[in-house]
Amino acid sequence: MTRTILAGGMLCAVLSIGAMSAEAQAQTPSAPTFTKDVAPIFYKSCTSCHRAGEIAPMSLLTYQEARPWAKSIATRVAAGTMPPWHADSSHIAFSNDRHLSDADKATILAWANGGAPEGNPKDLPAAPKYADGWAVGEPSAVLRMQEDYPIPASGTVAYQYFEVPTNFTEDKWIQGFEVRPGNRAVVHHVIVYARPPERKEAAAANAGAQPPRPRPPQLIEFAAGMDIPAGQTGGPELPPDQRKPLGPNDRPAPKTLGPLVGGYVPGNGWRMYEPGTATKLAAGSTLVFQMHYTTTGKATTDRTSIGLIFAKEPPKTQLVNAALINGAFHIPAGAADHRVDAEMTINQDVTLWSMLPHTHVRGKRWEYQAIYPDGRTETILSVPRYDFEWQTDYVYAQPKKLPKGTKIHAVAWYDNSTANKSNPDPTKDVWWGDQTFEEMMFTGFTISVDAKPASPTAGEKQ
Repeated sequence: MTRTILAGGMLCAVLSIGAMSAEAQAQTPSAPTFTKDVAPIFYKSCTSCHRAGEIAPMSLLTYQEARPWAKSIATRVAAGTMPPWHADSSHIAFSNDRHLSDADKATILAWANGGAPEGNPKDLPAAPKYADGWAVGEPSAVLRMQEDYPIPASGTVAYQYFEVPTNFTEDKWIQGFEVRPGNRAVVHHVIVYARPPERKEAAAANAGAQPPRPRPPQLIEFAAGMDIPAGQTGGPELPPDQRKPLGPNDRPAPKTLGPLVGGYVPGNGWRMYEPGTATKLAAGSTLVFQMHYTTTGKATTDRTSIGLIFAKEPPKTQLVNAALINGAFHIPAGAADHRVDAEMTINQDVTLWSMLPHTHVRGKRWEYQAIYPDGRTETILSVPRYDFEWQTDYVYAQPKKLPKGTKIHAVAWYDNSTANKSNPDPTKDVWWGDQTFEEMMFTGFTISVDAKPASPTAGEKQ
């Protein structure tokens, strides 16, 4: 009987402990679920790239697609490598900032570490809608290279230039663009220019010929010895023993390229401009695709295209593109932290909308200072962890006003040492060059020229 009482007592104790355990579990917050907590984060910050047909290696649109990658996602999020964002945004806000908030990071990590549950399907928000194959939405016009260009299996391919007529009979205003490589495996970068049609001028010999119009004031003045024209290479030529043979260039650069329309670099191939702003595409322009190809060991072809979204009416603000380039640098072999500077002075009042830093694989960080006419200095962009594989056009949430006389000073640092795992050859000195095994120091700017205040009319107080 005693044994019976003891057994009963033990059973009551076990039941009591079990009840307490169940109550404690009920009070413990459950792991986040995909449908309720994680999917909204993915839809906001990840699926523009992580979906079928885009640059990311897997889709994250559905639970079935995301679940196998839960541990990998947690590792990348914890390390801060995904989503890719390399600028310091602690003091400057960017409208295209991809980095996750601490709360979003904690949610993803808790989901992955908690078994990555799916949750209630009824909690799943509507997936974002993407135009088939286009991040910017359905383009107003799609213009493609006019041939499937053959890429050899090996060797170094010189920059190739392909002309594509637009056949537009009126000026267009570009609200957005997206460059889509036909073959991402071999397309390193694309720059699309718009060469305007040649205008027929009256013969200068005519007696009543008009004198040439004065040139408008120069928008940008470069510091001595620090610049080269945009779209060209520059700096000292490579020594003969440093040169690598290029393949045949059967599509050489035309004499005139025209203004920039858009481009594609690793991690960045599209842009939607703010409402009320747009770039101008002149009627009858010819697009010029500058193509940088890399070989993969297998012969293939490419036929790249650009999608354009046109504004429905002329914008209040016309955007233009400018560049700051130093092509005269020399990076010694083995240098782990080599500095290169460039500087320009703004000669009109402008608004700065975005900046895109560009180096090749030795670039490690960037910093930009605006030195205002009153002597004040401001850091307008800092990229402490530049990543060649994820080049970003940093778009300001609040565009910056740069008065006439402002200097922009850019500094890029390069790692040409053995510590840089991406370094093609740390035993070689490096100069400016088109190819990835060479280097660049290039910054693209999107700006607008501010309207001048109206002159006082007669009778108004001066």
